[in-house]
Amino acid sequence: MVDMTIGQFNLIYNAFSFAFAALAAATLFFWLGRSQVAPQYRTALTITGLVTFIAAYHYLRIFESWTAAYDVADGVMVATGATFNQAYRYVDWLLTVPLLLIELILVMGLSRQETLSRGLRLGLLAALMIALGYPGEIADSASARWFWGIASMIPFLWIVYELFVGLSKSIDNQPEDARGLVNLARWVVVLSWSFYPLVYFAGAIGLDGATATTIVEVGYTVSDIVAKAVFGVLIYMIAVRKSQDYFDKQGGKDAVPAE
Repeated sequence: MVDMTIGQFNLIYNAFSFAFAALAAATLFFWLGRSQVAPQYRTALTITGLVTFIAAYHYLRIFESWTAAYDVADGVMVATGATFNQAYRYVDWLLTVPLLLIELILVMGLSRQETLSRGLRLGLLAALMIALGYPGEIADSASARWFWGIASMIPFLWIVYELFVGLSKSIDNQPEDARGLVNLARWVVVLSWSFYPLVYFAGAIGLDGATATTIVEVGYTVSDIVAKAVFGVLIYMIAVRKSQDYFDKQGGKDAVPAE
């Protein structure tokens, strides 16, 4: 832990607080919104809410760990000796990142075989990406951070290939009014995830101390909100649009039987 100004500490403090509130609110929205979509898309929304719920819980723990790690002394935030627990973030990612990809696959309404094969493959690649990144996050040397960071980029690039090449035909087969949203969701995944390596390597290019800590923690937090809450809203919108024909045939949402 490094000493930092009160402004730097409060910026990170407020970012963690905002993330918890945004992700918790998103969880309620997604779970309460299950009744607005056809039954075949409700599992996707359940997982979407589960992702934001897991993330909100871990941001609460991250927030608590952050406040315990610092105290004010002579107008400067100094380390208390308690360790800021980086593992909370990686446990969160290990659980939520594979689920993010699975919810996209589920809302696309692919065949059972393609859903299982793509969901399993993308989920395993995502878990491997996170597992390879953690040793570099806690490494003391820039060389170790570079090594593990580059290693974690291999499954990341494979995921990008799967999303933009492997799923292209399946996206073309989506309903016309939902196709654009599915494509946008794919871009949100890739672009928001691309910001993580930029933040990850901040400490490997000579940027250290309080400035690096601020960039890393705020950067990861912003990326998490976009990749989970904003991405989840897109999943919800896709499910709503694809449900419209079903509701029209059933005579409206009120006619849909409970699960």
